[in-house]
Amino acid sequence: EFKAEAVKKIADNNGNVSATAKQLGIAMQTLSNWQNKANQGKLIGTEQYDPDLMSALQEIKQLKRQLKVAEEEREILKKATAYFARNS
Repeated sequence: EFKAEAVKKIADNNGNVSATAKQLGIAMQTLSNWQNKANQGKLIGTEQYDPDLMSALQEIKQLKRQLKVAEEEREILKKATAYFARNS
C-alpha cells in the first residue's frame, strides 16, 4: 500500500520522481521502479491504479491551473476596461 501511495504522490508533485523520493526518504531509482511496475499494472497494492486515469487526473490539475490564470487575467482586463471607461 505504501508503494501505491508513493506512486500516486508522484502525480501530486507534477511528475517529479526525484522530489517525491526525497520527500518520502527513499531512493529515486526505487520509486522509479515502483512507478514503472504500476504503469504495467504489476505493482502490489495498485489494483485500482490506472495509468490512463492518473494521466487524466494530471491533465485536470493542469487545466485547473490554466483556468485560474485565465480567470485572473480576465478580472484584470475587466478592471482596466472599467478604469479607462471612467477616465475617458
